[in-house]
Amino acid sequence: MGDLRLVPLTQAQACDFVAAYHRHHAPRRDKYRVGIAGRDGVLRGVVQVGRPSARMLDDAHTLEVLRLCTDGTKNACSALYAAAARVAKNLGYSRIITYILDSETGVSLRAAGWAFECDTAGGSWNRPSRGRNQTAPTCKKQRWAKNLKE
Repeated sequence: MGDLRLVPLTQAQACDFVAAYHRHHAPRRDKYRVGIAGRDGVLRGVVQVGRPSARMLDDAHTLEVLRLCTDGTKNACSALYAAAARVAKNLGYSRIITYILDSETGVSLRAAGWAFECDTAGGSWNRPSRGRNQTAPTCKKQRWAKNLKE
């Protein structure tokens, strides 16, 4: 990781960073979060991990990276994906997943040992019976995963 180091964060610190830097999502409540800071101690990125958004994947053995956000610091994304998976494995989970936009390459995920799993249709969570204020992109997404029982 070079000049980067992992740091603990409060949920408020993670949410403040995501609110300030994330391109298209608001912060989320999470089970845990990890930050990454430069040698100068300045926070360069955060990852927020929680229960899977898709209820069919919420099997008590799987976690999801809900938000990953950096200020653009080189290698911060892959270091955060790797840290999120290590923590999930240490907590006894067997799998961790995340979604990225279809237009993204997934290079940081590959660097952290994750694998492309499938394309998803995207869309909105808004339903007539359960109205939601949709601010996130509704385009197709890619689901990536890492098996933690290896």
